Amino acid sequence: MANAMKIAIVDDEKDMRQSISQWLALSGFDTEAFASAEDALKTLGPEYPGIVITDIRMPGMDGMQFLKKLMSQDSALPVIMITGHGDVPMAVEAMRVGAFDFLEKPFNPDRMTELAKKATVTRRLTLDNRALRRELSDGTGLMKKLIGSSPVMERLREDILDLGQADGHVLIDGETGTGKTLAAHALHAVGSRAGKKFVTFSCAGLEESALAARLFEPLDDGGIELPLLEVARGGTLVLEDIEALPLALQSRLLAWIDGQGTPPETRIIAICNLQEQGKTCESALRADLYYRLAAMKITLPPLRARGEDILSLFTSLSEQFSEEYGCDTPDISAQEAAQLLQAPWPGNIRQLINVSERAVLQNRRGSGSIASLLMAESDENETTMTTEGKPLKEYVEAFERMLIDNTMRRHKGSIVNVMDELCLPRRTLNEKMAKYNLTRSDYLS
Repeated sequence: MANAMKIAIVDDEKDMRQSISQWLALSGFDTEAFASAEDALKTLGPEYPGIVITDIRMPGMDGMQFLKKLMSQDSALPVIMITGHGDVPMAVEAMRVGAFDFLEKPFNPDRMTELAKKATVTRRLTLDNRALRRELSDGTGLMKKLIGSSPVMERLREDILDLGQADGHVLIDGETGTGKTLAAHALHAVGSRAGKKFVTFSCAGLEESALAARLFEPLDDGGIELPLLEVARGGTLVLEDIEALPLALQSRLLAWIDGQGTPPETRIIAICNLQEQGKTCESALRADLYYRLAAMKITLPPLRARGEDILSLFTSLSEQFSEEYGCDTPDISAQEAAQLLQAPWPGNIRQLINVSERAVLQNRRGSGSIASLLMAESDENETTMTTEGKPLKEYVEAFERMLIDNTMRRHKGSIVNVMDELCLPRRTLNEKMAKYNLTRSDYLS
């Protein structure tokens, strides 16, 4: 809400500061006033939770110099300039530099309130997006499920952040179990539609007539539910298994998309599940519909392409299941780590979750091995271990990182205890932690 945001009022005239502050306070804003730009800069930083309203003519640092300083700190900070009669050319220059808008004296207080509301909404969206970006990079909250430090996962997170800010429709593809629905949730969460409706629906499993009614048919007097395209209005509609949509309904969906205009009121995120079958979504959709949806496209990486992320995910999942079942987390040997890295993972993350849970249950019984679990998974999926080789150095480094990470977790960041258990001198441990981007503070509790 607007009243949760601050408004910094900067003006050398005391009466003007007070009158603006009083008016905005009556409108529900939290205000703070400064007699000079120099004083304001002591408080205003890149993450200032609000906006700035400043006079353009002030002694010392004037409004233009002040604006340029603020823009150098945070170009997304909304600054509303107050100008005198005849200062319009200067106001135009301020807009070019980055000002949000300007008010010419004598100004209408209602106009100031209107601008303040628009500016605070813009600021809140900026700060929320920054927080989500940090959340994504830190791997916390909802985005924690998108963990991984491999290049393909870093690229995926950046793609989600970038496409999340856009308005166009998106096509997501990838093998089964790679997290396509999670990626759709993330796209919605980091965009301007966050907080609005998020509706998911599978295009598979219904007859064409039932599918048409669920997606397109209007509400009638019989109390039938609103069609999903109407339910999701203003938000995001996720169409899973888009490849199962019959051609006739593809035509209707295309017509609906074209009728929305630009930017679309409702965003479509289409999820395609053909990749593991060696097919493409392009082959299953009308060309014009495909290109409407695939103008923005994300492909989820298979687990086997994520390198040491496999070991990080296995450790994280094992810890979760160990806590759930009230038993110790299983330790894995270098050979077992190599087997995890070499497995083809046709079921991807979903399959790794199963293996992690079974490993914990085996460990609780004191029997079994990772190799036997992987063999059982391979038999169930009629697959074999991958023959794609990797340099020995990659296996050694992945195992070494996992070993240090697990030991740091077990000893809650105690460097002395980790040194003792791993028989490493302090300097060597520090070098390896720096190499693998491990930070002691992450393990303190």
